[in-house]
Amino acid sequence: MITPSASYSFTVRLQIPNRPGMLGRVASAIGDAGGDIGAVDLVETTRDRTERDITVKARDSVHAQQIVSRLKRVAGLRVGAVSDRTFLMHLGGKIEIRNKAPIRTRDDLSMAYTPGVARICLAIRDDRQRAFSLTIKKNTVAVVTDGTAVLGLGDIGPEAALPVMEGKAMLFKEFAGVDAFPICLATKEPDKIVETVKLLAPAFGGVNLEDIAAPRCFEVEERLRKELDIPVFHDDQHGTAVVVLAALLNALKIVRKEARRTRVVVTGVGAAGTATIKILQSIGVRDIMGVDEHGTIHRGRTKGMDFMKRWVAGATNPRQVQGDLGAALERADVFIGLSVPGILTVRDLKRMARDPIVFAMANPDPEIQPEEARRHVRVMATGRSDYPNQINNVLCFPGFFRGLLDARVRAVNDEMKLAAARALAGCVSRSELSEEYIIPSVFNKSVAPAVAHGVAGAAHETATARRRQRPDLSGIR
Repeated sequence: MITPSASYSFTVRLQIPNRPGMLGRVASAIGDAGGDIGAVDLVETTRDRTERDITVKARDSVHAQQIVSRLKRVAGLRVGAVSDRTFLMHLGGKIEIRNKAPIRTRDDLSMAYTPGVARICLAIRDDRQRAFSLTIKKNTVAVVTDGTAVLGLGDIGPEAALPVMEGKAMLFKEFAGVDAFPICLATKEPDKIVETVKLLAPAFGGVNLEDIAAPRCFEVEERLRKELDIPVFHDDQHGTAVVVLAALLNALKIVRKEARRTRVVVTGVGAAGTATIKILQSIGVRDIMGVDEHGTIHRGRTKGMDFMKRWVAGATNPRQVQGDLGAALERADVFIGLSVPGILTVRDLKRMARDPIVFAMANPDPEIQPEEARRHVRVMATGRSDYPNQINNVLCFPGFFRGLLDARVRAVNDEMKLAAARALAGCVSRSELSEEYIIPSVFNKSVAPAVAHGVAGAAHETATARRRQRPDLSGIR
């Protein structure tokens, strides 16, 4: 059964008769319905009744309604307002712009704006690179999407994508001190996306492409990388690949297997899947197989192919296995799921090699529930925060862009991605490493500085940094 989650939590206001055992009956009703009680807050008490706000975690929206319905059947209990805590967090948006310098006097105004600002404008006119030190360009990233591949929701449009992009901006700021702004574009045409980002680029120090469907995302990223002089990073591809590699490096230590002798199956051969395949190949993994809704990807397959899947067909599956997911998993060491919920079964797991590693990362629900897989795998990871080993891009992109911005990098390269993955894996010490801790927590404060340091170091070693000195990263929270 799926574990109740904060993402489906709600607060219900209850008027409870002042009779012995009534609060216990309330708790029992919630427990019997499968809810997980969090905070219990006293609102008001009178001689006859006590009013309380009780916060409850549910499995999903339907389950939340079932819990409330169960409470309404408790004799004497009055159920008042029910507030969805996730919706409350998003009311009015989750981010805002704040001034760094106060404007309290005429002198402040004359320096921040006219006439003093004209001197800054002319300085940048004479040397465009000074925009990095004299404007927000130094520390600002554009988070760009067309809303076509949002989470596991698909093509939901730019307006519906905005809450995710706001969340991304929050994470940039919280974990690496990077200012980010969501830009949701009302077009799906690669030419228009590229042109729009190019027109906006002067205000930003980097571009984070997000939730753009494959194969269009590959073209957009490649063109922007060639035409801009600031780094462009498609997080769904490279952020995912970096974190997957970091987790796998540590998981392989636990099962004592070598990367080059490991058999890996990747389901979902879109942006994330293709980038993951490439980064695994770069560390020597030879036996990789991609699987999509039509089965294994192999040379000569014609059904459901695009230019990236044709590349996968030519670069992977050395044994030329044909068939479904079950056939692909025969004696496989690692399953990496970047696809859809529920496609992996216990029967499939039993086909795998000794000490299987399973990364089931479909969102919001994994390819197989950890509760089902637990007895049959050695190492289990998901993309969810309510299970151990959360493989989440937030472990990569804040620190990655911190390093890019501080080194004033022109373009992202493979060396930076590998350095980020190794730095991230290194945040789990030998004494900490276990089946349930192969990847650090997103709240581990050492993660962003470690990733930033690795990226900046690789930038200097590959001569893509515009700063001569390595940046001081000790100030990252």
